[in-house]
Amino acid sequence: MASNKSYSITLNNNVTEKAGIQFLIDSDKNFINPDKESRKVIMALMGIDVKYARAFDMILVEGHSNLEEIIELKQTSKITLIELKTTKKKLPELPKGFFFGATQNEFDIAAQFGEQYKFCFVSLHEESMSYALLSLKELNKIIKTKRVQYQINL
Repeated sequence: MASNKSYSITLNNNVTEKAGIQFLIDSDKNFINPDKESRKVIMALMGIDVKYARAFDMILVEGHSNLEEIIELKQTSKITLIELKTTKKKLPELPKGFFFGATQNEFDIAAQFGEQYKFCFVSLHEESMSYALLSLKELNKIIKTKRVQYQINL
């Protein structure tokens, strides 16, 4: 059973992520937040294994925006999967100074899709509200430290 502290941290992180999604949608009409059914369609079209269902949060579709009610996906090469990492920390040189967690699945799918998968780092601090998109290749060039942490269910 999770402690109250771990639950409140997870709950707070979910609120921050939702704020990050809203910030992106409001600041750049190219970011699209697909619903559950649309995610399934995207995964099927792109041949994405179900184990990666939680490895992306949003998408970009070349030539389309979040103002459209329906987007017809004809070319999967025009879709970029977006994994959102959000903080309330003041980061004037975003993504420099960003601390985040990532799953092996996120790194695996990023390696599989190359430039069609981006990590999106969002600062929601009022003095540094911005975002930065990085491919895995770009991210690997600037990672200072990386460690493995096991999360185990019994």
